[in-house]
This record gives sequence, C-alpha cells and structure tokens, in this order.
Amino acid sequence: MTTIEKNALRTDIPEIRPGDSVRVVQKVREGDKERLSSFEGLVIARKHGKGVSATFTVRKVVSGIGVERVFPLHSPVISKIEVLRHSKVRRAKLYYIREKAAKETRKRMKSYLAVAAPQAVESEREEGE
Repeated sequence: MTTIEKNALRTDIPEIRPGDSVRVVQKVREGDKERLSSFEGLVIARKHGKGVSATFTVRKVVSGIGVERVFPLHSPVISKIEVLRHSKVRRAKLYYIREKAAKETRKRMKSYLAVAAPQAVESEREEGE
C-alpha cells in the first residue's frame, strides 16, 4: 500500500460486516446547495478488502421494491456510518436475501389474487347468463 493510499484511508469508520443494519449518511449536492441524505438497510456484501477501493452493499425494501446501493467505504462523500444492529450470519455474501424477499412478495401477491379472484369469477358468471 502506497503512502497516497494510506492518506486516503478514513479512520472514523466503524467495523461493518454482512448482516449488520446500518444507516449511511451521505452528502448530496443539488445546484449550489449541499444536504445530507440517509440510506438505512442491511449490509449484504463487503468487497475489495480494507484498502481505498473497499466497498459495501446495502439493501432495503421501499414500497415492496428492493433497493440496493454500493458505497465506497473510504469515500469523502459519506459523512457518517451508523451501525444500528449487529447480526451473526454464516455467509460472507448475503445475496440469497434477494430471493427470500422476492418469495415473500410473491406470497403476498398470491394472497391478493386469491381475494380478488372470487369477484372476477362471479362477474364472469353474470356475463355468461
């Protein structure tokens, strides 16, 4: 690791592991103004070691749709990373969470379809008579 890379490393970052629930506060520039935007979710992956190019992926579900963002760990744009909860997991990459969430969503959709289906069948019977 060169001295330039060592200078770019941040020391105020907490230990982040897959399975942790985190809130990432990021600086966003809109025109000439700057505001803080937070993204809260589950860390599903951490890649590229501990160097300058290290990244971590955070996933959350918004209105039934999964949203994932990849953050550079040592980016100056990130103002703060808060670890809300540590969870013990037995995998380094939690990509299976995507499938699990999709299956739960499909189950909900099936229950909605099951509720809506009897009304559709009754309307078809009335049209047929």
